Amino acid sequence: MADGLQTLVAELERDRSLARPDRLRERIKWLDRLEAYGLDRPGDNAAAARIGAGLYGRARAIHARLESLNEAAYAEIRRAIRRGAGAERLLAWAPGPGAGGEEYDELDVLLNGVVRFVQPDAEVAEPAAEMVFYQPTPARHIFELIARTGLGADDTLLDLGSGLGHVPLLAAICTAARTIGVELEAAYVDCARRSAGGLNITTATFIQADARAADLSAANVFYLYTPFTGTILRDVLDALRRQASRREIRVCAYGPCATAIAREGWLAADRSPEVDRITVFRSRG
Repeated sequence: MADGLQTLVAELERDRSLARPDRLRERIKWLDRLEAYGLDRPGDNAAAARIGAGLYGRARAIHARLESLNEAAYAEIRRAIRRGAGAERLLAWAPGPGAGGEEYDELDVLLNGVVRFVQPDAEVAEPAAEMVFYQPTPARHIFELIARTGLGADDTLLDLGSGLGHVPLLAAICTAARTIGVELEAAYVDCARRSAGGLNITTATFIQADARAADLSAANVFYLYTPFTGTILRDVLDALRRQASRREIRVCAYGPCATAIAREGWLAADRSPEVDRITVFRSRG
């Protein structure tokens, strides 16, 4: 263990480019590697004894420096968001065409560091039957959603099962669209509203409601990260179909619900649905 850390520390001590603003994602990766050695716990005497006091001190100093650089970068992006200039600052980190998969990566660390998503004060209740335990959409998929829908000032994106607000908040920051999060869990709704308030985001609205009873009339783009299954999903898809009978809508799906939605004859997918990639469906005329 000490030999691997010795090599890592020597490499980081030689790298004078790590302070550059464009190395933010690399710094996040280095922090993750350092934390594998327990270096995210200051004053960890057991780790210091295991690694050696000298090497532990050098590694801790690098860890603290990288964290400080990242926190300064996050703070600068937050200031840009508060003055309405966050799109350029966040979209600069958007990846190219994304890889599949549900795992999280350094882009999620960046987004969490910038937005500082408020968390519930206590554990929330277990989801009811046919409702799925909440997980946020990985950041790279949200960026892909934004890119492939081309959201603009004439669009309203409604996230059905919005949780802590990752999709509505990022879309509100990065586009001119209005966004709405519909979420059954009141604690999540409160957290999302507080996150939006902390960044002066006024184009994102969060509503506590059952998706089956939500007002869908204000939106033309809908997003589902498999928030429910079975009869609930069936009821929501029927409600979306009624909206599509009045105007063209798009339904964006991620997760297992994408294959279920692909069976809806009134929707056409932009590509073959994959459960670990965003699929964008357009209603048929």
